[in-house]
Amino acid sequence: MTKKLIFAVTLMIVLAFGLLAADVSGKWTAQVPGRQGAMMERTFTFKADGDKLSGTVSGFQGMDIPITDGKVAGDTVSFVTSIERNGNTFKSNYTGTVAGDEIKFKMEGGRGGPVEFTAKKAK
Repeated sequence: MTKKLIFAVTLMIVLAFGLLAADVSGKWTAQVPGRQGAMMERTFTFKADGDKLSGTVSGFQGMDIPITDGKVAGDTVSFVTSIERNGNTFKSNYTGTVAGDEIKFKMEGGRGGPVEFTAKKAK
């Protein structure tokens, strides 16, 4: 009896943590500040599989950039993008907090300082 109770409680805890992960799968759009403050439209396409996140970021000269090291932990997402230009690699680290149909992002690295912006889930 005790073993069954422990198993049931453990199973409920594991399932509860799985349900707490934010559902970020799908398309998200954002106006991201660029060089000299010019706003650029970006589309984020995510697929969450448990705590793993994959997908692309589009908008940079029309190309889709794959994300790497993607993670989902509760309401937090994080990932990295890399762009090769003229023999140089520019990496950008993204961290975001999901709240309903919005993700508040901070992007660091790349070709400038830290940038904050909000992405909204596409309808």
